Amino acid sequence: MQHILTYTIQEDDLTIDQLLQTKWKLGKKLIHELRMQKAVTDQDGELLQWKLPQQKGNVLTFKWEGESSSYLPSDRIPLYIAYEDEYLLIASKPRGVATHPNEQGQNHTLMNTVTHYLQSKGHSYGEHIHRIDEGTKGLVVVAKNPIVKGMLDRMIEQKEIVRTYEAIVEGQMKSNHGTVRAAIGSDRHHPTRRRVSPSGQLAITHYEVVGRHDQFTKVHAILETGRTHQIRVHLAHLGHPIVGDDLYGAKRSPTKTYELHAFKVQFKHPITGEVIIAEDKR
Repeated sequence: MQHILTYTIQEDDLTIDQLLQTKWKLGKKLIHELRMQKAVTDQDGELLQWKLPQQKGNVLTFKWEGESSSYLPSDRIPLYIAYEDEYLLIASKPRGVATHPNEQGQNHTLMNTVTHYLQSKGHSYGEHIHRIDEGTKGLVVVAKNPIVKGMLDRMIEQKEIVRTYEAIVEGQMKSNHGTVRAAIGSDRHHPTRRRVSPSGQLAITHYEVVGRHDQFTKVHAILETGRTHQIRVHLAHLGHPIVGDDLYGAKRSPTKTYELHAFKVQFKHPITGEVIIAEDKR
């Protein structure tokens, strides 16, 4: 499929080489594809020299053949979009829905719904940058082309995308804020459960109490690392499992769900430089 992206140079004397390698930090494979396909032109369609300095305000057009997404389109799940522009979108995943398919032919995940939406707008590429657990509801960032995906992947790795979760936990937490630094590993007694383990992977969670009730505490949590079930494991480790999360010691709720919501995402837009703050209002 053909991908198209336009970009306005933000500073004087920036070469295309510098833009792709230093500023955007794209992978070598993608840069090679762009170079081989002579993918970069000015706004009049004239090919540009990659080592020729560009001036602020120059408009570049990237046009190249690349991969398309392979998710089956489906409209079985209502779609709520918290933010969208020509480069990316931020969608809300309902509780009980997987972020992406885990087996061939699966078509009832968030990405199947996003694919249906994008195809209705004439797009055939959409890839999630991160995932959230099936039982957690909240925001997922989706790239609309491979260049933006490469940039957002790097931002996730470098912790430049801040995701804030809201959890309601059992009991009254003693501290109003704190940081949990406890490695997380597999639980050999259960196929899916995780546990705090000295031999596990480093995991760091920052939390702040934002509300108190007779038997519950509402907290906001920010992940510094992204381990499986990290917030669930860490809050249970503190003695305050998330309400309804019986996998980690809480009382099972009548709906068999737990109270964890990835409600806010904040980052500097990789293309425009604008600070994006998206909140899940659903």
